[in-house]
Order: sequence, then C-alpha cells, then structure tokens
Amino acid sequence: MGETMKAICTICARGGSQGVKNKNLINLRGKPLIAHSILQAIKSNLFDIITVSSDSPQIRAAAKEWGADFIVDRPDEMATSTAAKLPAIQHAVQETERTLVKQFDVIVDLDVTSPLRSVSDLCESFETLLKNTAALNLVTAYPARRSPYFNMLEVSDNGFVQLAKQPSTPVYRRQDSPQCYDMNASIYIWKREAFFNYKNVITDRTLLFVMPEERSIDIDSKVDLQLVRLLAKSREDL
Repeated sequence: MGETMKAICTICARGGSQGVKNKNLINLRGKPLIAHSILQAIKSNLFDIITVSSDSPQIRAAAKEWGADFIVDRPDEMATSTAAKLPAIQHAVQETERTLVKQFDVIVDLDVTSPLRSVSDLCESFETLLKNTAALNLVTAYPARRSPYFNMLEVSDNGFVQLAKQPSTPVYRRQDSPQCYDMNASIYIWKREAFFNYKNVITDRTLLFVMPEERSIDIDSKVDLQLVRLLAKSREDL
C-alpha cells in the first residue's frame, strides 16, 4: 500500500438476531464474537482506522473495549432484519470521514459472524485487489459443495423441478460441472471509486479470493455456532 493510500476497516454489527440471539456478543474462546474481527484487523496492520457500527449500546461498548478506533451509532432503519448491509457500511465510512476529516482509498468490511478467517486471509485478499489495477472490488468465497448445474433445483411455475442453471451439455457427475463458489460473508474490499457508486456487492469488475471451507463458516444458526466452536478449538490464533 502506497504511503499516501489510506484504508479503513468497518465492522457492522446490529443488536437483533433471528438465528442466534445476541450472536455478535456470544462467547467464543473467552472473547465476545465481535472481538475476533477487531483483533484480526489490528493484527493485520493494514488499517488507519477500525470503525464499528452498531445500533446496540452493548455492542458499541464491547467494540471500544476490544480496540475499535471509532464507533458509529447505526440508524434504526439500517438495523432491521430486512435492511441491506451495504448502505450500513457506506454510512459507517461517511460518518468516520466526516467526523475525522479523513478520506479513505480502500474500504474493507469484516463480517462479525465469520470469525474463522485468518489474518493471512485478510492480508492476502487485500494485496490481491490492490495488485489488480482493473478490478473495483473483491469478495471472498469457498468452493461450493453443491452445483447449480448438477444438484441444485428450482421449482418451476408448473410445480415441477428443474436444475437451477442449465448446462450447455449434460453433466452426469458433479466433478464435471463448472466450478462454483459459495460467498462466505467474511471479507469485502472496495477501491474508493467503486464503493459509493454501486448498489450491489458484485460489480462488473469484482475479484474472487478463495478461502478453505474450514475458515468460511458464517454463523447464521445454532448449528453454525456449534461448528465454529468446534473448529475454533484447534485454532491457536483465535
């Protein structure tokens, strides 16, 4: 990263949760869940500012305790279960820039519910985007277990099923289908010129950074939480 280039890390964590109650504050290896993302951002040495955005006073207090540089009070309309996440990230960056009178060239968002990422995942994905002058942003994913060309189905209007994506030629084994990836909601990175100009995470120049499945679990249910806790036991860096 050039000497004049500035990077911000945002971590957006709303208080409500449907799958796992208060999941952003649940205990994982002696720390609240949100602490893991904050500490990974600190250890990476990539960021000028680490901003946490939340509608919850408890989450904001925990974020400050664990080392976040700047705290944003997330508006209620951006903290509902149906609210899109990108506007909340944009709001967090705008509030940070307005208050601190700074402008950031690279924006990185870490999802609290994907704590199994490694610091090397963060650093390598960051470097991947910056090395590609044509790319606008980057998302992380892992190789999908199921394929829309082979064993993922949609129900048609007539009530019968069909493959979610029709292959150009018949596919008889999953291994022969085109490689597909599951976004893991772990790391999102934008160059500034793309960040405020797109409504969707996927643009016409989005890069992919592939992570292993064991570092890609996103906590959306109690089963996910059990898997994360099991895998975290063997991780000395958490």
